[in-house]
Amino acid sequence: MHPIKRQELWIAELTLLLAAGLQFTISKRLIFGPKYLVASLLLILTLAIAFTAPRRHIGKGGLHTPIATLLIAIVSIANAFELGLLTNALITNSGIPGRTLLSGALAIFLTNIIVFGLWYWELDSPGLSGKRRRSDDFQFPQSNDPNWQPLFFDYLYVSLTNSTAFSPTDTMPLTHIAKALMSAQAFISLLTVVLVTARAVNILG
Repeated sequence: MHPIKRQELWIAELTLLLAAGLQFTISKRLIFGPKYLVASLLLILTLAIAFTAPRRHIGKGGLHTPIATLLIAIVSIANAFELGLLTNALITNSGIPGRTLLSGALAIFLTNIIVFGLWYWELDSPGLSGKRRRSDDFQFPQSNDPNWQPLFFDYLYVSLTNSTAFSPTDTMPLTHIAKALMSAQAFISLLTVVLVTARAVNILG
């Protein structure tokens, strides 16, 4: 088992709390399911990290992996549905104010970065489960250093750069699942940016 470092734990928890807070800035008409569904799931993930991290060195992962994966998957699906609602609102005369649409798009975009950072962390690193996979899914510039190990912040950085550059930057995906996740994230980010840009031009025009 891989005990999570205190600093990594804090960064992961603060990032998840930020994602939960972003959900409260999204209009009810752009939210999937109950108003506080995604925010509640993110808070549960935060508690899951706090509960499982200190126990990684004293036992097996147990249900940590499927539970963590399920929670992240539900949040991902909910965020994708929110993007769908946003897309529909942007291309139709929804009656939602332009500023509300743009703020909602920003919240969805940032949540997407955080969610995919969690996916990469759980896929390649011990993540919430505390288990280290036999093969690496990502090749970092420091991968040749046997004393270096990527932390949650490194995966969050990969997610950020992939969302803004729409392609890998300094960290390369090595497996099909890593490539699939990065492709999906790049497509979602590109779609969000294109829609928001078009809406912003329309508002300014």
